[in-house]
Amino acid sequence: MSMAKQKVSNKTKKRLLVFGSLSIFFIFLFVFSLLYNIYTIYDLTKDKKNLENSYLLLQEKAEQLKIDIEKLNDKEYLANYARENYSYSKDGEYIIKLVDDVTETTQTIDKISIEINKNYIIIGLSALMILILVFVRAKSKAK
Repeated sequence: MSMAKQKVSNKTKKRLLVFGSLSIFFIFLFVFSLLYNIYTIYDLTKDKKNLENSYLLLQEKAEQLKIDIEKLNDKEYLANYARENYSYSKDGEYIIKLVDDVTETTQTIDKISIEINKNYIIIGLSALMILILVFVRAKSKAK
């Protein structure tokens, strides 16, 4: 009888091993599928929010464009707009353009400060290299 119990228990062990392995595989598959779907839903909701924001911005822009169209239908506004933006003038008027030096000066200062920062970095790295060489040479002379 112990032999029969031994065979039954071996068959049972094999069956448990097969069904247990399949069960674990399907559990992992379910968990992976669940997590993947949760991530997909999160990603889609984030995309939906971004698209809703874009839609609102486009609606605002459309409203502003409608207002601009109404303004451009007014001949007086159109004449002023052309004078301001395209340098058109009435008879007897002279156009004097003023250059915005502030932006040019700011851009020049930014470029100069970038160059100065690069120079400081180069000088600092050079000094570090010299210190390392002096330290290595002092170590080699000490030996």
